[in-house]
Amino acid sequence: MAIETDRRALLGLAAGLAAMPALARAQDTPPAIETVDLWPKAAPGGEKVTVTERVILRTPGGDPNDTAFLNVTKPWLTMRRPAKPNGAAVLMIPGGGYVRVAVGKNGGPIDAWLASLGVTAFVMDYRLPADGWAAGPDVALQDAQRAIRLIRARAPSLGVDPAKVAVIGFSAGGHVAARLATQYGRDTYAAVDEADSQPTRPFATGLFYPVVTATLPHAHGQSVRQLLGATPTDAQRIAVSAEQHVPADAPPTFIAAAADDRVVPVENSVLMWQALRAKKIPVEMHLQEVGGHGFGLKGPDGQVAPSMLALDAFFRRHGLYA
Repeated sequence: MAIETDRRALLGLAAGLAAMPALARAQDTPPAIETVDLWPKAAPGGEKVTVTERVILRTPGGDPNDTAFLNVTKPWLTMRRPAKPNGAAVLMIPGGGYVRVAVGKNGGPIDAWLASLGVTAFVMDYRLPADGWAAGPDVALQDAQRAIRLIRARAPSLGVDPAKVAVIGFSAGGHVAARLATQYGRDTYAAVDEADSQPTRPFATGLFYPVVTATLPHAHGQSVRQLLGATPTDAQRIAVSAEQHVPADAPPTFIAAAADDRVVPVENSVLMWQALRAKKIPVEMHLQEVGGHGFGLKGPDGQVAPSMLALDAFFRRHGLYA
């Protein structure tokens, strides 16, 4: 699923995060989308990276907003501010099989829906593991840790409680989100500024048709190849399998998938549910009979999908917002 967002730079935004709070204070009406680079200079570990970032249409000749970013070298974070902030923020991480990041240009239905609930919604672009970054399979996790820290660093100027920042991931972005929600006990990069003093544990997690495991027989082959290459060892597979690393204080987690998903085996969701249950972490899972891979905000009837309504209820029940 493409989580559509705006890649336009915010007019008048100074380079880096530091200039953004002053602009936010000056605005009476929040702009639809704001954009900021994740890293103040070059992203870490790029000394051997030779790729050139590209943006393509996901379907040639299709919707001009339905784009994907390949060979990402300068990852970014967009923000949609609600008219009436409720104190919560959500970091959304799109998918793309670790080959690309399926993210559009002009904002999308899910971040707009979250904003209608009062949530300040962020969408993350991220680097890809097969592009030569020193962090290898951890490169997207670096970007996710940086993103949640930037959100928390800026939270007071946005009417957001820094503690109440959740994450939602879709498909391969679900793998990034699941790792963010289980790997917050280790820093994946050296601090670059004061924002990196912020914690990386999400308040709550939502995983939609997620890639979770790299172990056989339920691994998503494309994701594993991009993360680990053609012949990974068992130890390498385990190292990037989110269900293998659930800590005792993992955040409450919501999972949604469809039994007829032919892209990412639904067993990925089941494995994560089982691992969280084993650690007595609050977890809720919704498995649809039909829906395939990449179902979105609305169902066939045009109404907000039951899984999204259940996510909203889950977030409310666990205190992300009232």
